[in-house]
This record gives sequence, structure tokens and C-alpha cells, in this order.
Amino acid sequence: MIGEIGVKGEPSRIHVPKTSELVANKIRGQIVRGVLTEGDSLPPEGQLMESLGISRPTLREAFRILEAEGLISVVRGSRTGAKVHKPSVELVGRYAGYVLESQRTTIADLYEARLAIEPSVVRWLATEGGTGRTKEVRALLAEMEIMLNEEKQDDFIDKVEDFHQLLVSATGLNTITFMSRILLSVAGHHQRDYQKRHPRTRENRLKSHRAGLRSYHKVVDLIEAGEVESAVAHWRLHLNNANRTWTGEGEGERIVDSIGN
Repeated sequence: MIGEIGVKGEPSRIHVPKTSELVANKIRGQIVRGVLTEGDSLPPEGQLMESLGISRPTLREAFRILEAEGLISVVRGSRTGAKVHKPSVELVGRYAGYVLESQRTTIADLYEARLAIEPSVVRWLATEGGTGRTKEVRALLAEMEIMLNEEKQDDFIDKVEDFHQLLVSATGLNTITFMSRILLSVAGHHQRDYQKRHPRTRENRLKSHRAGLRSYHKVVDLIEAGEVESAVAHWRLHLNNANRTWTGEGEGERIVDSIGN
């Protein structure tokens, strides 16, 4: 309300956006709403300045705002306009890692969050009997099977995170999929670091990966069969076993490391 008195008796200040902020907001809106898509080029600076009626410094300040948000990339000296980028889960996941680390969040806390999400996802899918939602998951498992047969273990590891993401996204629920992707992004950073610090023999890795793949097949089988409680129990057991590995030997007490050394 205009004229409202602040805590110290002073009138509340009203923030008047700078022209650069208004320009950035206009372009941001076009990106978020899909008017501008990944890889599109913004018009050249001169054209934007003329159409928007703004100065070069104002436009460049707007560009710096959008560049900091990861929504555009500017190639200095290029004759073409800035390149557009869709909002990135990876960028949000990276920032989420910074927030979690600043809050002194432990690795154990991180994995408890995954345990809160994925069994609920499995329950949702199994209640629906899969209803054709597991087709892409099955295709990925077939691909992972080939990787193990060809002993492409590093490629297999990369696909494990994809499996978890695809299982959650099979629900078609955007909000929980988004939350899960951020969580998996932060957890993936820890897992890659953990494996560097705890190397295993080729045989042990292969044995572990095959056991994991069998477990992935089983949860999908149970989901498609509509065996709700069995599917949830199996996946909860799988996650608990995995969490014990990732949080064992003092790992659980470590603080989330979003930057690395």
C-alpha cells in the first residue's frame, strides 16, 4: 500500500526496475514460454536497440543478466546475435549443490531424500500397472545389458543415473521429475568422486553392475505386473542397500561437495 510506514518510521521504498531489467524480463519471458527455443539467435544488437528504443550499454547490461542465468550465451565480436538456451536442470542442480553445501548438508541427508521419492514413484507406477509408461525404461535396460556384455562398464555407470531419471519421469509428473533430477545431479557428483577414491577391481565392478541390472529388471517386472507392495518393498530394499554403500565408511557424515578440489 502506497504511503505505508516502514519499521523505522520511514516510507517503504518502491523498487523501480531499471530499463535493462525490463529488457531482460521481456527476453526471459519469450525463452521460458517457448517463443524462443534452444539454439535460436537473438537479433543483432543494432536491430534490438532500434526496436526496443534502448542504448547499447542498457542492452549489454540486459545480456549480462540473462547470461548469468544461463539463458543466453554471447560470443563477443560475433556478427550474429546471442544464442538462446532453455532453462537448464543442470544449472539449477549445480546451484542447488551450492545451497546444500552452504547449509552443511550431509551425504546421508542427500540419500534419505532419494529414499523419500523413488519408492513413492514405484508405488504410483505399479498402481497404474505401468500402463505402457515403462517402454522407454525397458529399452534403456536392454541397452545397459549390451554394455555389460561388451564390458563397457564406464558407459554402464553413466546410464545408471539415466535409469533413475527415466523411472521417475515415467510418471509424467513434471514437478517430482524436476526435483528428482536435481537430487540425482547432486548425488551423481558424489558418486563419481566416491568411485575415484574407492577404486574396485574389474571383476568386482562387473559383479556389482550385473546385480544392479537384475534389480532394475525386477522392479520393472513388478510394476508391470501391478504388484504394488512387492514393487515398493523391492525398490526400498534396493535403495537402502545402495545408500549403505554410498554412505558407508564415514561417507555419510561428509558434507555435500558441490565444487570439488
